[in-house]
Amino acid sequence: MKLMDESIKEVKGEGKSTEQAVEQASVEDSCSNVQNKERARTTANRQDSIAMGEFNGDGYVTVGEIPSPRANHMKKVSLLPLVFLIFYEVSGGPFGIEDTVNAAGPLLALLGFLVFPLIWSIPEALITAEMGTMFPENSGYVVWVSSALGPYWGFQQGWMKWLSGVIDNALYPVLFLDYLKSGIPALGGGLPRVIATWGLTILLTYMNYRGLTIVGFFAVFLGVFSLIPFVVMGFLAIPDLKPKRWSVINLNDVDWSLYLNTLFWNLNYWDSISTLAGEVDNPKKTLPKALFYALILVVLAYFFPLLIGTGVVPLKRELWTDGYLSDIAMIVGGVWLRWWLQGAAAMSNMGMFVAEMSSDSFMLLGMAERGMLPEFFMKRSRHGTPLIGILFSAFGVILLSWLSFQEIVAAENFLYCFGMILEFIAFILMRIKHPNLSRPYKIPGGTAGAIVMCTPPTILICIVLVLSSLKVMIISLIAVAIGLVMQPCLKYVEKKRWMKFSHSSELPPFENEESTHSLVD
Repeated sequence: MKLMDESIKEVKGEGKSTEQAVEQASVEDSCSNVQNKERARTTANRQDSIAMGEFNGDGYVTVGEIPSPRANHMKKVSLLPLVFLIFYEVSGGPFGIEDTVNAAGPLLALLGFLVFPLIWSIPEALITAEMGTMFPENSGYVVWVSSALGPYWGFQQGWMKWLSGVIDNALYPVLFLDYLKSGIPALGGGLPRVIATWGLTILLTYMNYRGLTIVGFFAVFLGVFSLIPFVVMGFLAIPDLKPKRWSVINLNDVDWSLYLNTLFWNLNYWDSISTLAGEVDNPKKTLPKALFYALILVVLAYFFPLLIGTGVVPLKRELWTDGYLSDIAMIVGGVWLRWWLQGAAAMSNMGMFVAEMSSDSFMLLGMAERGMLPEFFMKRSRHGTPLIGILFSAFGVILLSWLSFQEIVAAENFLYCFGMILEFIAFILMRIKHPNLSRPYKIPGGTAGAIVMCTPPTILICIVLVLSSLKVMIISLIAVAIGLVMQPCLKYVEKKRWMKFSHSSELPPFENEESTHSLVD
């Protein structure tokens, strides 16, 4: 009624009739009532959402089956496709494992793919299961680190993981050509290889632009297609297997840097699936199961082809470089098996390239939605793909195509190690700061158990960093330094309004967003 009286006075002051004043005031009063009802309805809906398991300002209280608000229109990923999606994020098949034999011989290579998962893959997969179900967002590990350490370190996580992913993507055209060079020698080097590398990168980038991603049961098809030739090769190789070849070892002639970097590259990136947490059907149960089954699949997909290859041919370590498994297929089964394996390698590398670029480019889009990057990174193509993110990722791949396979792996691992350190810190801090926060999947052992579990992989990270070459170390540290400076520069640009930044209204704020700024001041 106060609103009505004030409106009548205002209208009378302008010379209008009392009837007009009453009518206008009634309309305004009705609008006010509607707004009040809408606010009450919104509050009730927010409370209902919190009760159902969405973000409540203090974190995700439960997860259950609540979908991502940006993904309601998309079909959720079920268990079997998710297993093969993880398989492609981590492995894609035994293409690229040959350097372990070159570096350390058969016995250490075989033991590496059995022991290394215990030290590295299992802890990373467990952390991904816990944090991924706590924060069912497609921003993945960027949200984990931002919630524990603040947006500054979340940006560093995104920068290092994106750069690591781009470097990883530069490997797949190289591997693709290395598996073809035995059949087409011209692709082994020189101008034909450069042209083929660039052409392949452009072709796969265009496929990504058109939205061709490794999703659903297509991932299952690709995974089966990539592994079948090794099953056939195993059966054909049984008569010629000599178990004594598996026990060859010479500890005085081991290239530990190449050995560890190759193992590390083949068995990491378990956290990449967290960028799809919002697309998973019932992530509380599905994500941990998928990680478990994918871990078994990845280890078997590496171990048995390596067992066959080292047991069927006499050992010549210098021949064991990327692409040598296709030569072994030629020895075991003939030309038809070599071409089949090369076709599987091509499909696998194409799938991994498209999946990795999709993950990297969507992460840039997600960071832009969080206000970490300029708004133009949110621009999508007419096919719905992140246009600017794809162009940035493709440029990085072409820029790195001049590096060798071993240098690419080492540089990627160096940056990936820094990102994983931030993830370990975020994981432990969330246990300390928010021990009672709902965790749909929780690793047993409490905070002390979390610290113990993270200790062996952290030691491994330190060893990988120490064994890096001076060239790789300098390039990687420069890349890290760029990220440390880039975030304050972007904040300055945002403050001066030289570029437009925005924050999606559908995304909740980071945990303790304001207070965590003190960590970097």
